[in-house]
Amino acid sequence: MPQVGVYILRGSRHYVGSTDDLERRLRQHKRGHTHTTKRIGQWTLLKFIPCVTLEDARTLERKIKKSKNITRWINE
Repeated sequence: MPQVGVYILRGSRHYVGSTDDLERRLRQHKRGHTHTTKRIGQWTLLKFIPCVTLEDARTLERKIKKSKNITRWINE
């Protein structure tokens, strides 16, 4: 079942993204479909924050990126 939400990956740096299907999106990252995650090397999924809609997830993604304190979101 697809999961809508925001996810945070950790490689050589953090990567924040939103999706309407977490498993599909992680497979895309593993295959190197995303330029940014190819550059951070081996990554680990640190956090997934479920959202009701993709619009909500994208709004939260922008909020996390603007906060400049991704660690705060990981520990919540």
